[in-house]
Amino acid sequence: PYLVITSWPDIEGARHQAQNWLQKKLVASVNILPQMDSIYIWKGELRHGKEHKMFVKTCADRIDALQQEIKAAHPYAVAEILQFKIDSGDPEYLDWITQSTR
Repeated sequence: PYLVITSWPDIEGARHQAQNWLQKKLVASVNILPQMDSIYIWKGELRHGKEHKMFVKTCADRIDALQQEIKAAHPYAVAEILQFKIDSGDPEYLDWITQSTR
């Protein structure tokens, strides 16, 4: 299982993408956090904006397809896509992630 972290600028878009990924069985679940402030450097300029952080649970054989889906749909030129392999956790929950993406 994997945890993928991404951000989306609007709640409607984040919800739409989460539902799309779920319907395609690319993910087991998505947590969308409340709007937050993001401060970053982009092309040499200090910028800030509002975003929703998304915590996405999936499995290894769906990672590449999920990444392509995020890149294709994301409104940013470079989407945040961070992938973390889950090495431990409740075995039943981790099995649920795998089963939900089949």
